[in-house]
Formats: sequence, structure tokens, C-alpha cells
Amino acid sequence: MRKLIACNIVSLDGFYEGPGGDVMALPFEEAFDDYNAERLRAAGTLLLGRRTFEGIKGFWPPIADDPAARPVLREISRLNNAIGKVVVSDSLTPEQTAPWHTTRIVARAQAYKEVAELKRGTEAGDILMFGSHVLWNDLLAHDLVDELHLMIGAGVLAGGTPAFAGRPPGSLRLIGAAPLPGSGIILARYAPEPARTGS
Repeated sequence: MRKLIACNIVSLDGFYEGPGGDVMALPFEEAFDDYNAERLRAAGTLLLGRRTFEGIKGFWPPIADDPAARPVLREISRLNNAIGKVVVSDSLTPEQTAPWHTTRIVARAQAYKEVAELKRGTEAGDILMFGSHVLWNDLLAHDLVDELHLMIGAGVLAGGTPAFAGRPPGSLRLIGAAPLPGSGIILARYAPEPARTGS
């Protein structure tokens, strides 16, 4: 069975983005890009919400051919261009997916079923989520996220969007934690565990 991995950077005080939805307020470092490239190499499907999809699509496609970009950024661009994509949205249209025309759009009402089918699929590689705050919180609440990878950056935002939209119904078991090489970012990996019901 394939794993669904939600991967995000958060501030030291637990924010997913800064005030006004400013993601650039987060404490990014080169190690953030290195880890994202590592995750993309191991993935076979990129699962995104509409807003994150549009942000990635608006930035990454041309970077592959930019000689001024760092090699890891060119690799991320190539991986993003090549990977199969699924977007959960009720408003995105096929015409709006250019240049990634093979992107599959899934209605929100069908998201749980489609994600469960993706996980049961025989395709190679993980199912990977970047960003997509509303979507990964929703899937976490419905026991569909297998691993949560949080890159905790050395920055305090003191406001913005909290990483968690509410308390997950189960618990999070730490399966690994380490600083990313040459950075102030700590990678904390968790395995969500469903809530136990009494007998």
C-alpha cells in the first residue's frame, strides 16, 4: 500500500504561513529545497489543494531551464514537471492546469474515496503533499495521512495561519527527528495514529 506523506515547513511558534497568508515569512533555507527534492525523488504522485497547485504551477515550470538557478532548484522543477498530479478542487478547470495538462482534478466530495484508491494503487512511489493546508488537515482528520513531515524553522512569526486547523482525532507518534544538514531547520516526522475507541 502506498504512503501519503504531508510535508511542510512551519515556524518555531507553529505557523504554516505568516500574517495575510505570507508564505515567504517562513524561515526557508537551502536545506528546505534539498529535503523537498529528496521527497520528490521518492514520490510517484503529487496531491495538492487548488491554491498550492496554482502557486507551484506559477513558479516552478521554467526553473528547469534557468542556468542561474541552483542545481537543486532545477531538479525540483524537472521533478515537478514530470510527476503525476492530482488536485482536489471544485473550481479548477482543465484549461487552468496548463502547462501541466495531465493533472487530474478531483471534486472535494470525492476526495476521501479518491485518496483511498490512490493509496491502494499499484503505482510506484509515495503520494506526496506540499502546502495544501486545508487539504492535509482534512485528510489527517480522516485517517488518510500516513506520515507528517514538519520542517520546523528557526523563525518566530507571532501570527498567521496555525499549522493545525484543529486537534487531530488521534495522536501523533514521533518516528524521527534530526536537524537538516547545515541549517537551523529541524525535521520532525510523525505517524498519525487513529483514536482508540473503548469496548
